[in-house]
Amino acid sequence: MTERSFLTLCDWRQAYLDGASPHDLLVGRAMQPGRHDAAVWIHKASAEELAPRLAALEAQLAAAGSRAKLLARLPLFGVPFAAKDNIDVAGMPTTAACPAFSHVPTADAGVVQRLVEAGAVCLGKTNLDQFATGLVGTRSPYGRPASAFDTQRVSGGSSSGSAVAVARAEVAFSLGTDTAGSGRVPAGFNNLVGLKPTPGRVATSGVLPACRTLDCVSIFALTVEDAAAVLAVIEGPDAQDAYSHFEPGPAQLPARLRIGVPAVPELGADYAAAWPLALKLADELGHEIVPLDFAPLHAVAELLYNGPWVAERHAVVQELLERDPEAIEPTVRRVIERAVGMTATETFQAQYALRAAQHDTAALWQQVDLLMVPTAPAHPRFAELDADPVGANAQLGRYTNFVNLLGWCALALPASFTEAGLPFGVTFIAPGQADAARARFGLTWQAAAALPLGATGARRPQRASGWPAAEATLPLAVVGAHLSGMPLNGQLIERGATLREATTTAPCYRLHALHGTVPPKPGLQRVAEGGGPIAVEVWNVPLRQIGSLLALIPAPLGLGSVALADGSSVRGFICEGHALAGATDITAYGGWRAYMADPNRP
Repeated sequence: MTERSFLTLCDWRQAYLDGASPHDLLVGRAMQPGRHDAAVWIHKASAEELAPRLAALEAQLAAAGSRAKLLARLPLFGVPFAAKDNIDVAGMPTTAACPAFSHVPTADAGVVQRLVEAGAVCLGKTNLDQFATGLVGTRSPYGRPASAFDTQRVSGGSSSGSAVAVARAEVAFSLGTDTAGSGRVPAGFNNLVGLKPTPGRVATSGVLPACRTLDCVSIFALTVEDAAAVLAVIEGPDAQDAYSHFEPGPAQLPARLRIGVPAVPELGADYAAAWPLALKLADELGHEIVPLDFAPLHAVAELLYNGPWVAERHAVVQELLERDPEAIEPTVRRVIERAVGMTATETFQAQYALRAAQHDTAALWQQVDLLMVPTAPAHPRFAELDADPVGANAQLGRYTNFVNLLGWCALALPASFTEAGLPFGVTFIAPGQADAARARFGLTWQAAAALPLGATGARRPQRASGWPAAEATLPLAVVGAHLSGMPLNGQLIERGATLREATTTAPCYRLHALHGTVPPKPGLQRVAEGGGPIAVEVWNVPLRQIGSLLALIPAPLGLGSVALADGSSVRGFICEGHALAGATDITAYGGWRAYMADPNRP
């Protein structure tokens, strides 16, 4: 394996399993002349800075009886990452791309601490739009990173350096932040996965806020598997963060999804042909495309920069703005100064408007399971941005600005390349807490798109090394009216249940058509002899929903243990013995669906 082939978490894990040394791999990687673009990095760790961390890793290797066991305990052992320079890393300056703001923290941000505890190594701090204010990546005195695919086009921001560093395989993954799309737009411009969790799922202690009530720490990676594995490490409650709110959601989405898309997409010429290809891919995967009016979502987005949330940015820099306004980049200063003169009355009026919008848009999830949008409507050149710094930036947030205000999660994924060789990305948006399920869907999209990794040109199969937490579920075998497409299947769907598998029981059951049930239902009976395999579906039902489902089950049905064909047992629908007297034995059909499909059934 060559040095350049260390791309994904699997690559790094295999290198260490094969006997590689963290010191040999990482010092050479960090110090290689010409490897790093100065505009991408604000601070790169020196060999002296890395030495204590690498020595600790080498000591752990020496003490470990088994490398495999050590790597199982430390899933990110020796993996290099970068942190956006508004995220504290002990001993490295935090500047937020403002030299006058620079200071050296003595403690890691909560997310960095969790990564370090999992074995990861921070190689440095990356460039950003100053104070995380922008979606272009150019508002920094440390330089203007370009897209890894076109030196004349912006990298996207505000997490500019973090995205380019991953696209160019300078690190395996990186941390960004996302208030209005800063963890998604750069992913789209650099052919990356950009994972933005539900607000509160990942703590922001030790992160300089842009809008503290909305900010998320985001993840850039080459694959969905890697982004999910990093999220699994950094998610969770944090007593140091008053906005921490960790609540696992569903593990997976339905197999066939209703995907909401803009009825009238707003796209520049570069992307006009790419969007239909994304729609085609979603259709080929078997999903239903549902055109939607996005006007209510765009109205929410208007609140972010034209409402009082800009005052949250002002709260961060107020002292510096009053003391030394010239220290702040001119466009950033112009944006933040909008907060001056805003009133408490305007703030509450905006809060009322947002709460009403949150209430109204919640109904959207009754119509669709996911939203799919262009990650950005266009990919501007530096010249376009220079001509209209504010307008070009605002355009990029068309499909991103509303997400955090509504408490939703999002996953930016590569979709295709344009004829000009530019990457085109789409973002899948899901309800809050659906992070694990959304990532699971991302695996399917990634496999179908089959694109190279970042700007490396490499293609290779991947496997997950960790997964975000999901709520506890109970596998439930259904045999009759709760099967997919049957009259009572909605009782499962309404409770967030997802289909795990279609299978059969062990060959020790008989199935009966019960008399007088509405809708018609069967009764499943276990027998000592003379039984057969009966078709069932196993659904994963959230534990918190089991009580309400039980309340809907009428006698003579109930829940008990059902043996499956593979020898396992799950909870499932069974029938009281007395109700089978006089019932029609339909075991020969092999299942309820086949029986109901027979027009001559008894």
